[in-house]
Amino acid sequence: MKIFLDFLPVIIFFIVYKSTDDIILATAVLIPATLLQMLYTWIKTHKIEMIQLVTLGLVVILGGATVLFQDKTFIQWKPTVVTWLFAAAFLGSQFIGEKTIIQRLMAGTIDMPANAWKQLNIAWIIFYLILGAVNLYVAYTMSEETWVNFKLFGMLGLTMVFILLQGFYISKHIKPDNNENHSDN
Repeated sequence: MKIFLDFLPVIIFFIVYKSTDDIILATAVLIPATLLQMLYTWIKTHKIEMIQLVTLGLVVILGGATVLFQDKTFIQWKPTVVTWLFAAAFLGSQFIGEKTIIQRLMAGTIDMPANAWKQLNIAWIIFYLILGAVNLYVAYTMSEETWVNFKLFGMLGLTMVFILLQGFYISKHIKPDNNENHSDN
């Protein structure tokens, strides 16, 4: 349900765009949809994650600029700004604190050597940098409709493939569970 809620504003953006072929209108609807998503999340959980706040800020700022200036370029840059901010945060975590962001997120369920966590964190940095660049490539070299499709399906699909590949990497580096029950019979 959380994943659906996180993607709901983008889905609404997509539906409005497909219904009207108007990216400005779709963006104008995206802004309050994102605000309502945050309000609903706050009411249900009494907390908002930092990434949600960053996304909301960028939707309001870049989406607002898109509507105000009637220029789709601002909203087309939003996914790139978000992914590059993720890359910067993951990069910073290589040098700040004892654990990288990816290790902090997953260490409670997965035990791997410190070097494997760092390599996985670097893989996320590279992935986010490439994903942001691909977004710009699609935005500037392909049709508006292709970019809208890519924003929902392409970026999500690429992320799912990366997560699947990450699973293979993790399975090769996961430490065996030392608490396994061994029978002495």
